[in-house]
Amino acid sequence: MIDGLRLPSHWKWATFADVAYVASDLVDPTFMPEAIHIAPNHIESWTGKLLPFATVAEDGVTSPKHRFHAGQILYSKIRPYLAKAVFATFEGVCSADMYPVESSVDPKFLLHWILSTWFTGQTARNQGRTILPKINRDALGRLPVPVAPLSEQQRIATKIDELFSYLDAGVAALERIKANLKRYRAAVLKAAVEGRVTEAWRAKHPKTEPASKLLERILAERRQNWEKDQLAKFAAAGKTPLKGWREKYVEPAAPETRGLPELPQGWCWASMEQLVTRSEYGTSVKCDYGASGPPVLRIPNIAKGKIDLGDMKQATVQYQLAQQDALQNGDLLMCRTNGSISLIGKAALMQATYEPLHTFASYLLRFRFGERDTLPKWVHVFVTSHYGRLFIEKNAASSAGQHNISLSLIHSMPLPLPPLGEQAEITQDVERRLSIIEGAKAQADANVIRATRLRQCILKRAFEGKLVPQYPQDELASVLLERLRSSLSSHKWDGREATPARTRGRRTKSKQVVELSKKQPK
Repeated sequence: MIDGLRLPSHWKWATFADVAYVASDLVDPTFMPEAIHIAPNHIESWTGKLLPFATVAEDGVTSPKHRFHAGQILYSKIRPYLAKAVFATFEGVCSADMYPVESSVDPKFLLHWILSTWFTGQTARNQGRTILPKINRDALGRLPVPVAPLSEQQRIATKIDELFSYLDAGVAALERIKANLKRYRAAVLKAAVEGRVTEAWRAKHPKTEPASKLLERILAERRQNWEKDQLAKFAAAGKTPLKGWREKYVEPAAPETRGLPELPQGWCWASMEQLVTRSEYGTSVKCDYGASGPPVLRIPNIAKGKIDLGDMKQATVQYQLAQQDALQNGDLLMCRTNGSISLIGKAALMQATYEPLHTFASYLLRFRFGERDTLPKWVHVFVTSHYGRLFIEKNAASSAGQHNISLSLIHSMPLPLPPLGEQAEITQDVERRLSIIEGAKAQADANVIRATRLRQCILKRAFEGKLVPQYPQDELASVLLERLRSSLSSHKWDGREATPARTRGRRTKSKQVVELSKKQPK
């Protein structure tokens, strides 16, 4: 009945309506504020695991919900391709977007079939709507279900649960590894910007030029570039420079250092404004896929601290992008607005100058430095570290659910500045360590994906009859099905729902509702 799945000879195909029915019992949840409330977002896709949930009162539920009981399967009819189903071990109410399924076969056996790619593929082909896909009860009732002898169903369900518990333990261990890697990454960056990574290096290089001299050169070069630009403007206008024009130069503001920690020997404090030669917001020109203008980097193109060109759009206006205005090697891009505070200020460093020339969108900030090699890498390390994140998240403006940072805010950010040679030593060490961390995390992610695939491999063997032994004394599936069909004949799959309690005039709590509201999961 399903391509690619051959049942054992003593199994039978049935329909969902042959072996189960939707136990529709819509109630008014306002009469049971302490009842457990389960919605589709409380169920993990493909695993049958229940995520953290709350009560009706805590979730602010007011619209009619289905009452469910222990032993039933809760199945999300919305977006069925997400494969959200769970075996209930307690009583409560569930979203009207879910079906409480009463099973006449082993409910765990049916649950594992619901979580298989075969069943989910069938639901996707039978779902209604396109904007918010949904499978109705009629379509659900017609879906195929393999039926094994009841004793074999129980053996299969028990074995699957056992194997899945091993998989879950392995995935939990992988998640702990990923969490530890995240903490280690933060520790590496913290040690780097505190100078602990290069303590031995400083001991071996006591005569290194201090960072204060580096800062003096950066500031002098900054002023020289400004003067050069002013002279070019006078020349272009055919004018002689006015007397005192050099006094119009505005020195970048030094950082506020009160309350800042003491720095290692040879380091000094600087502001971002002092270090950059150019900073600006991105273009407001609209962009789209396949347009004819210059490629435009956007927030999605900043991923894991690097530039990702996998999802590129182009400006919808064709114009010539000047070399000095285009993104260049050493430019630092930073996200300036987002609904998540943790994503504000996420940054990536340009490691090349792309052809054709690329620009960047208005949701990004660009910072360019006179020293194009080591200094941008050092600044990137700092803004990604705990101290950089702390400054950004503490000072970001918030409005209407959006968090924002401005050029002026980032200009005022105080940064510890090591000597140039020490910057190179630190950034090389950080790059090496982070590369190892990313490799380990990628391996952990790959193993989590393998665990998901292995879960489906287990289900495949189970529904091919290859997971547990088969016994000739078991009742035949055909006999079981005949009995089930007669017992389920009274249940209709016509898509009609029960009327909620409030519309039937029930305005006081029944004894049954009160008892339900007091039930708690074991």
